[in-house]
Parts: sequence; C-alpha cells; structure tokens
Amino acid sequence: MAMGWRYRVASVGGTAGLTAFAVWFVNYPLIQRAFATIPYFGRPAPAVLTNGDLIFAVSTTLLVTLAAMWPLFKPRPRRVLDTVLITQKRVVLAMVGLAALGYFNYDYRLPRSTLMLATGFLLVWLPAWTVAIRRRPTEQSRAIIVGDDPVAMEALLEATDLPILGYVSPPSSYEATDEAVTRSPELSDGGAVTARLDELTNLGGLSRLDEVLVRHEIDTALLAFTDADRAEFFGTLDTCYEHGVTAMVHRDHADDVLTASLSGRDLVEVDLDPWDWQDYVVKRLFDICFAATGLLLLSPVIVAIAVAIKLDSPGPVLYNQRRTAEFGDTFTVYKFRSMIPEAEAETGAKLSEEDRGDRDPRVTSVGRFLRQTHLDEIPQLWSILVGHMSVVGPRPERPELDTDMESGAEDWRSRWFVKPGLTGLAQINNATGHDPREKLRYDIRYIRNQSFWLDLKIVVRQLWTVGTDALSAYRDADE
Repeated sequence: MAMGWRYRVASVGGTAGLTAFAVWFVNYPLIQRAFATIPYFGRPAPAVLTNGDLIFAVSTTLLVTLAAMWPLFKPRPRRVLDTVLITQKRVVLAMVGLAALGYFNYDYRLPRSTLMLATGFLLVWLPAWTVAIRRRPTEQSRAIIVGDDPVAMEALLEATDLPILGYVSPPSSYEATDEAVTRSPELSDGGAVTARLDELTNLGGLSRLDEVLVRHEIDTALLAFTDADRAEFFGTLDTCYEHGVTAMVHRDHADDVLTASLSGRDLVEVDLDPWDWQDYVVKRLFDICFAATGLLLLSPVIVAIAVAIKLDSPGPVLYNQRRTAEFGDTFTVYKFRSMIPEAEAETGAKLSEEDRGDRDPRVTSVGRFLRQTHLDEIPQLWSILVGHMSVVGPRPERPELDTDMESGAEDWRSRWFVKPGLTGLAQINNATGHDPREKLRYDIRYIRNQSFWLDLKIVVRQLWTVGTDALSAYRDADE
C-alpha cells in the first residue's frame, strides 16, 4: 500500500504513464484498421497519427487527464468498488473535456478513433492501477486527538476504542481542563475527568500538526474544538484533507453541516471532500458571466433608478453596509437606497418589518417599489463580480443581526461555511431572518447538496419570482 508522498508519486506517475501509453498504443496501425471496420465509429481509412501529431496528441491528452484526475491524487482510504467508480467517472470527464476542447479549437482535436480507443483503454487500466495503490480501510487505526477543548477531548476518549497515540493542542487548552470540568460536570464526577487525558503524550501545538501526521503515520484525527467556526478548526480540516487523514468528532460536538447522518454512533466522520476544483471554477465562471451580463444589460435601468431615488428623497443613491462573509469575515455590500437617510440613527440595526409582510415607515415610495421588484439588489452584482459574493448561497447578514439570530437558531454560524449569495434556497422559499430556524434549515440543505445544477434551478426560480413580483408591482402602481 502506497502512503503519503509515495502514493502521490505513484498515482501521478501511473496516470501519466498509462495515459501516454494508451494514446501511443491505440495509434498502432493494426488497432486503427480494426477500429475502422466498426460501423459509425470507424473511418474508411485508419487515422494513424504521424510522429509530430502523436507527440502533440499525447501531451494534450496527458494534461487534460491529469487535471481531471487531480482529486484522486490525494491519499484516501477507499474500498475497491468506490475506487473503480470514482476513477471511471474521472476518465469520462477527461475524455468529454478533450472532445469539448477539440470542438472549440480544431487544432487540439483528436481523431475520433484515438479518443474512443484511449477512453476504453483507460476505463479498464486506470481503475486497476488506482485499486492496486489505494489506501485500504483498516481496522487498526493510528489516531490522535486534535483540539483546544479539554472537555470534548475527554468525551472523545470515553467514546472511542481506537488506540490514541497522543494529542495536538495549544498548551493553554490543557491547562484550562479543571475550569472546563467545572463548567461541564455532567461528563464526569469531579477531577477524575482528566485521568485518561493525563496518560496521553502532548505531541505539540497545532503548528506541528503536519509533522505529527507524517511522522506517526496517523490515519484518524479526533477533533475537539470549542468553536467550529474558527480558523484553527478549518486549518485542521484542511491539513487532514491534504494528508488523507479521516477526521471524526463526537456527536455531541458535531456540526450539522460537516457531518453525515449521526445514525446513533458516538463518533461521526467529518465530510472532508469539498467541491472538486472544476466545480469551483465552473461556479466562479458562472458568477462572473452572470454579474457582468447583468450589469451591462441593466445599465439603462441603473441610471433610471439613480434619477428616481434623487428625485424622491434627499440623500445618496447607494448605501453600504458591512455583511458577514465566509468563516465570519466581513465585506462591504452595496444596494440602492430604499430608506430615508439615517434610517437607523434612532432604532439601530434591525430587520425590516417588510420582511414579514408589514409596512416599514422608514422605506421611501421609490424604495418600496425597488424592494417589491428586487431592483435594489442590482449593485450587489458588483460584489459578485469582484468575488465577495456568489450568485447562489446563504444571504449575508449584518454582524449585529447575526448575533441576534444566533440566539434564535443553534448552529447559525454553519451558514458561514460557503460564500454568501445573492439568492438561495431560503429566498426562493420566502424564509427570512424573522424565522432564523427556518432560514437556517434551507441554508444548511443548500450547503449539504450544493451543485452547479442546483444553482441553476435556484437562479431560474428566483428570476421567475422577480418577474412575477415586478408584474404585480406594475399592476399595483397602475391601479
């Protein structure tokens, strides 16, 4: 079994070697002549590539295949069937990419016979290679505890039968154990809670986690962090992902977004597989195209709205607010002003009454029309264009309101695991911050099931809603 860097070298080298050999092998004249006899796929004459064209074909196929196979180059404990299916899916993705590349640029086009035969070859031999070198699930795990919450660390020790080699934690965390036990006496009767933790070796701080995982060949990390939204927690997850280490948490400390169904077990596995980089690229490209097209097509509307706002009431055309971004960071969001100037000078930050169907006296007449038609959101296309937001994701809230909503919904900060969006599942289902639990339920469902196709469905529904709301607003104004 290849592990760590040896696995990476074996997987990349094997993929490159098999891909290059596949293109060379299927270009052999005898194979090309046999393929030419197959109806539809074949050609009247063999499409044998010359030396120069063959080198170019090998290079192009190699680059596209390595890019498509990239997620498989990280060591992961996988079963045979899972390994085969994932590898074959990647092979098909690579070949579709090659076909698309040839369609848009004829210079990169491979002969149909070469593409089809290479696909068949790789569908057989690449899965065989990845199965041969894969990390096999094993019952004999080498585990450590990573975190800064002594109480949670003790809970993990009580819940697991895995051999624990030690723990990785900031020094101050363990020193605070007695205070933590006082806060949570239900985990043990008094100071005895630290008995098992005392027996473990302190392997170092979080900055040495990479070194610890490699030196001790760790395959399981039990996480025990006080706050699952802090940089240390996400840094640990990223390190575990890079080294192919399984991350687990206690069910009492599990986050609903990051874990699969608890299914009655004390320890649950954290989902470390994010979107593939291809998915992120597609999503970002869609965001850029959507925002740029929207700003361009709506430029006359933007001018008209600016004039209407200035004629309706004194004050600026735009207003800006700080909103919560990924992992608790903040960014500036811009909207067309829909309220009177200094609307929150006396009341402070609060949710608009219009979010639950009431009339908000702070909203101007033009602002009410802008809100009904969602036109006040147009400037947020700029936030999408520069990368602060996405088209689809949980709507960003003001930090002050986030604090209030946290008291109304547990795990409210789970929404911070993805980039905030212009629209989302909560918006198309009319869930607002006045019902934090309902809003959070839709946001979490989106985070757990996000995909490009789900984004498209949400965008289509939102555009339909905008159209019907604009029509209703027009009819109301006409009456």
